[in-house]
Amino acid sequence: MARASIQYRCIECGYKSVKELGRCPNCGAWDSFKEEAPPPKPGAAPGKAGLSRPLPNPAALTRLADVSEGGEVRFSSRMGELDRVLGGGFVPGEVLLLGGEPGVGKSTLLLQVAQKMLEMGKRVVYLAGEESPGQIRLRARRLGISGELELLRETGLDAMLATLEAAPPDFLVVDSIQTIETTASPGSLVAVRDATAALTRFAKHHQVTTVLVGHVTKEGIVAGPKVIEHVVDATLYLETAGNFRVLRSSKNRFGPVGEMGVFTMIHEGMEEVANPSAAFLAERPVGAPGSVVALSLSGERALALEVQALAARTPFPAPRRVSQGLDSRRVDVVLAVLERRLNLPLGNLDIYVNLAGGLRVFDPGLDLAVGLAVYSAVVGRPLPPDVAVVGEVGLAGELRSVEGLERRLREGQRAGFKELVHPPHFKSLEAAVSKFL
Repeated sequence: MARASIQYRCIECGYKSVKELGRCPNCGAWDSFKEEAPPPKPGAAPGKAGLSRPLPNPAALTRLADVSEGGEVRFSSRMGELDRVLGGGFVPGEVLLLGGEPGVGKSTLLLQVAQKMLEMGKRVVYLAGEESPGQIRLRARRLGISGELELLRETGLDAMLATLEAAPPDFLVVDSIQTIETTASPGSLVAVRDATAALTRFAKHHQVTTVLVGHVTKEGIVAGPKVIEHVVDATLYLETAGNFRVLRSSKNRFGPVGEMGVFTMIHEGMEEVANPSAAFLAERPVGAPGSVVALSLSGERALALEVQALAARTPFPAPRRVSQGLDSRRVDVVLAVLERRLNLPLGNLDIYVNLAGGLRVFDPGLDLAVGLAVYSAVVGRPLPPDVAVVGEVGLAGELRSVEGLERRLREGQRAGFKELVHPPHFKSLEAAVSKFL
């Protein structure tokens, strides 16, 4: 009977089986099953090996009224764009997961952050699991990093934690979490999950601000089980958008979600872009049909972005509908409204819609800009260059209000646009088309 309670787990993906299998049916790995004992059953009689009942811990219970109301104590990263994404700065004991494609600039950004922490008098440890100390030294020299930065080359989880617990730092960077060695092979789902959980416990216990670097898969998500993003306090993604680097937050327990910071990569490292609207509109073609400036919102930040459209005749019976940087389903809805409500013939035209600059923004407030850009491209008439628009288009062709309208309008005024088209001043897409096109 005791043997029947033994189970086997795949060390690559965590799949469980009642018997040992040669090949995992979940991930396809060979010879990956290891025997593990089941957890003790609650309420088991004491005295039997492995089945003793755990002792109660009354100290684990705390009344809500006894919990301190003091908020978290933040400290700035001394990088305005990073502080914006974090919600005001780092929090002691916070664990962050930074994801991004290889070569996008994750290590460069974190080395610059480490330098800022050293300048504040904090002790910083950089766990270099992928690069040699010589490689990091060369990059640090280019970035002007102080020699006070401490490098840790131990990738074994237990030895690494023992080293850190002997003298806990103030700021810890783990580059990357996929290089940490546990009982499973490095980079496997089980290894990444166990290493993240162990480092999170260490960070919370010693109040060490910790940043974990994670590689992304071809689908654009951090490699490893989704449980990693549930364990950490914040998940950030560094992406490439044209000539810029965009830092986004997809989860943040200490700040708003969806915030965006914009950087540009230069020889000296990551440089903040203080005015993203001007940067993304710098190459806008003035007076060209199909070009419309939209007032978008990403988190708490309003941006002026260019929506472009192109219409071309097609010899094929099924015309193409291509959208880049926008929600393709919303673009299809706007095209249907143009054809049905405004009688714009699109049946023999290929329609291409693009959000200039390489950004990806899924914002309903871009609907009006898409509609005006497509109409302008089809009829061949440009909008006035000093017009910026915002609004959601309904199925009846009406314009609906959007979130953060006041912030969007202030950004449009700050960017120098004299006429702002938005609901409720314009009731429908047809009214906007009639005035400007």
